[in-house]
Amino acid sequence: MRNIGLMIVEIRFLLFVSLLLGPELGRVASATPVEELADSSPTAVSILNTHCVRCHGPAQQLSGLRLDARGSVLDGGYSGPAIIPGDSDGSTLVQRLISDREGYRMPLGSPPLSGSQIDTIRSWTDQGAQWPEDAISPTEGDGSSPKDKDHWSFQPVVRPAIPPVRNRSWVRSPIDAFVLSRLETEGISPSREASREALFRRVNLDLTGLLPTPQEQKLFLLDNRSDAYEHLVNRLLASPHYGEKWARHWLDLARYADSDGYEKDLLRPHAWRWRQWVIDALNQDLPYDRFTLEQIAGDLLPDASQEQRVATGFLRSGLLNREAGVPRGQVRFEEVLDQTNTVATVWLGLTMGCAQCHDHKYDPTSQKQYYQFLAFFNEAQGREVDAPLPGEVGPYLKSLPRYREERRKLLENAQIFVSRLQERWEAMLVEADEHPGRHLDWDDILRGAILGELDRAMELLRMKPTDRSWRENDLLTRFFFRFPGPENAKDESLTERLKELGKKLGELDESFPDLSRASVVQAKPSQTHLALRGNYRSPGVVVRPATPDWLPPLGETGEPDRLGLARWLVRKDHPLTARVAVNRMWQELLGRGLVITSEDFGTQGERPSHPGLLDWLATEFMARGWSQKQLIRTIVISSTYRQSSRSRLQLEERDPENVLLARQNRLRLSAELIRDAALRVSGLLDTRIGGRSIRPAQPEWVSKLTYGKSAWQESQGRDRYRRGLYVLFKRSAPYPQMVNFDAPDSSTSVCRRERSNTVLQALNLLNDPVFMESARSLAIRILQEAPSSWEGRLDHAYRLCLGRLPSSRERERFRQFFTRQKEILEREPESVHQLTSGAVLEFQPLQVASWVAAGRAILNLDEFITRE
Repeated sequence: MRNIGLMIVEIRFLLFVSLLLGPELGRVASATPVEELADSSPTAVSILNTHCVRCHGPAQQLSGLRLDARGSVLDGGYSGPAIIPGDSDGSTLVQRLISDREGYRMPLGSPPLSGSQIDTIRSWTDQGAQWPEDAISPTEGDGSSPKDKDHWSFQPVVRPAIPPVRNRSWVRSPIDAFVLSRLETEGISPSREASREALFRRVNLDLTGLLPTPQEQKLFLLDNRSDAYEHLVNRLLASPHYGEKWARHWLDLARYADSDGYEKDLLRPHAWRWRQWVIDALNQDLPYDRFTLEQIAGDLLPDASQEQRVATGFLRSGLLNREAGVPRGQVRFEEVLDQTNTVATVWLGLTMGCAQCHDHKYDPTSQKQYYQFLAFFNEAQGREVDAPLPGEVGPYLKSLPRYREERRKLLENAQIFVSRLQERWEAMLVEADEHPGRHLDWDDILRGAILGELDRAMELLRMKPTDRSWRENDLLTRFFFRFPGPENAKDESLTERLKELGKKLGELDESFPDLSRASVVQAKPSQTHLALRGNYRSPGVVVRPATPDWLPPLGETGEPDRLGLARWLVRKDHPLTARVAVNRMWQELLGRGLVITSEDFGTQGERPSHPGLLDWLATEFMARGWSQKQLIRTIVISSTYRQSSRSRLQLEERDPENVLLARQNRLRLSAELIRDAALRVSGLLDTRIGGRSIRPAQPEWVSKLTYGKSAWQESQGRDRYRRGLYVLFKRSAPYPQMVNFDAPDSSTSVCRRERSNTVLQALNLLNDPVFMESARSLAIRILQEAPSSWEGRLDHAYRLCLGRLPSSRERERFRQFFTRQKEILEREPESVHQLTSGAVLEFQPLQVASWVAAGRAILNLDEFITRE
């Protein structure tokens, strides 16, 4: 009876405990010794195979998690280990099985597991998560995705044999053999060679971007040597304008602009310095492997030179958000994402950015591999450095003592204010570090300052004054003028004095021949986390720099860095770099790439139209020391390139897109070259090489659309007429003519420009101030340089603009047009004045105005803005 009484007491106690603890009772039960529980391993593994392995098995591993083997279960996924043996409550897998949060509970998109199934997983976890030796996964495979690794572009580049052809006389180079072999298979003959006039104009535009002069054309047409064309190509490749033409394409790839983007879109006064490096590097024919090393990791090269550091401006060319309300961590994260995606597009031809939030849906890039690739760039911190051009150092050193002395005098009386501001700022920093959020007005100004134009100020404030250079101290002084602090800003007398002093310092700076500066990167160790679902606020596992495992191994010893990555990119066994580069060169010269999706060599991109030719070009490129000029020369001397662009009925029916290359492609000129062409034929173009960006005339309303309605200060003198390459590109208000003719917005890397055809373009060519001024100057040039006869002047206009003489039909139609315009202008003297703008020199106003109208018509011809 006594034992029964004790049992009743114990039962009542257990009931009381169960009511008190409720769901916690399961945890009390789990304290039962493991050896007393039945082995739940087979059942648990069976549950995983049935409900989890479809998304987390050999075929795919969502979130980097694989659940078909004990080792991979313990390794876990991107957010860390899935199972902690012996601790079911602390295991992420169990937490996600029991969660009631939509999108977090697993299995995703399926009914939740039953209570008994979850209990089985719990027991299995608490018993140590053992794996039965005879367990079999329901799917087979090695962890590769079916989207994967035997795609054509991921295979090694092998030099193919030159195919035999029947029409051997047409073959000037192996390029022609590959093209002709395909044409003969299709029963199509290539087109005849373009006329010498058309070919001369074409190759000038393709290699230098400039229309040739009538005198240059005449010399070429009179050259009777059998290799006259080859000599012409060599001369054009040696021209300094070659670097300008091909730099524009590279700037598209690098998403170059002269401003940050986003709402404020602050200007970048030093961006042009990297553009200058690109022009010089191309003109020097810097081998593409070296071209790659210096732009990705020039700062890491042994004894890096100034120019090699400037080259890293490639990585600084993307968007930068300096809005006050944006967290600095987000800004940095987005900057590194941009650098990662751009390098992947430019050198690998891959849409790697698709793996920011999840494993790539089509290519074999996992999310973890993406962040391993990103880790190479996470340590690249931006800096502004002196980068003087030849001739700048002498005047700078000569003027520096006077400048420093005058600056010292200006600051002498204000030193007490500057010291007061610095002390106040230092106190604010301490307060913000120790008590964040206590003074919101301080925090707001700190955020604004950090994200403002002087974003190094916080770093400099924390440095000892003796550790700062004089330029850094000057930068800090300017910072105090711009951000006096919340309490000091209330002192109107102080504010006015600072404003007046800032104005005088600005005037002094304007008179000082300072050195050119450049935006570069330098290495700074930084730990990289995988961002869960692409969100920088949700850090996952730590990742080290690494390249995708389905491409050749990095092969570096020690901690890999950007220099190791750059060297990996230009290894000769790399399957992508050379293919991607030669495809883009072919695209520039033939109008479309052998792989038309030049931005995407992945599984969603197009296959090459001539795979053997693509690989031959890639191996030839590397064999010739990665010389871009040599490869371009090889292409432009081929019979394939020299074909006429005229279509034929047979081709329109069989190959309307000219995939088979039975002719050349007619290409509308790029936005920059259209402007250059108008200035060139009018005699206005300033052909100086390099230098800072310029601001030609544009409508006033454009700048009023920007943040703060920033003024567009038009360049004066010769600068107004420089090439389109040098026009300042402000992302929030790009130069209208450029946008109208399909210039990219520079927010991302662009591998191929679109070519549209709109009414606005015709209106642009007719009425834009640049084209009006060009038409006026062209009219004066025609009247000055051509014979007095109407026919002679029309012939000269055609030679200048189109590189040929008009046909009899064109001559008659133009006579009718000219006569009609003259009749209209005789009745409208005000229109005469508007067209001539009073600048008629020794000619009659009506005569000048009539030729201005004629010039506008010629500049609006499709042939004028087209490369045949």
